[in-house]
Amino acid sequence: MRVIARVKGLRRSASKIAPILDVVRGKQAADALNILAFMPTPAARDVAKVVKSAIANAENNFQMFASTLKIVAIQVDGGPMLKRFKPRSRGRVSPILRRSCHITVAVDNV
Repeated sequence: MRVIARVKGLRRSASKIAPILDVVRGKQAADALNILAFMPTPAARDVAKVVKSAIANAENNFQMFASTLKIVAIQVDGGPMLKRFKPRSRGRVSPILRRSCHITVAVDNV
């Protein structure tokens, strides 16, 4: 049975999160947490929180064992953007797009 955890509206760009997800996709949940703990990017901490949440959901809600869990699906989608403008010379403006994302993690027994 798949157990899902989501984070919505995370204030990081989806393009910065996607390479991190590619590294942990398909791994055992415990191995994925070890890999994420030693990644140099700050975004790895956010991904680790979602993976821990999925493990906790499986343990507490469905009485699964954490040692048998595997990440079967993990994805990132773009979220809403804050649209701001920066003044430029000669009365012009340039847009600033502050991006956010949604991360979804699904774990299952092996």
